[in-house]
Amino acid sequence: MNKTEFINAVSEQSGLSKVDSKKAVEAFIQTISNEMKEGGKISLLGFGSFSTTEKAARKGVNPKTKEVIDIPARKVVKFKAGAELTDKIK
Repeated sequence: MNKTEFINAVSEQSGLSKVDSKKAVEAFIQTISNEMKEGGKISLLGFGSFSTTEKAARKGVNPKTKEVIDIPARKVVKFKAGAELTDKIK
């Protein structure tokens, strides 16, 4: 499912217009993005939680040239599915 299909599904299930559904989905994405940028955590009961974590710097190998390269430290987003979501997909 891509973003357009997701917006259409939200529109059908919520009874909102496609324009309003698009605004809601965009606001949801923007809110989560802003919170992740600030290093916060978002927990949605029954769905899951989003958080950020730090990955340490490490050495890697360029598969094309076999050259050893330094990979810098970075932040990554983690998602942990909640128990209810996990139960629904079993």
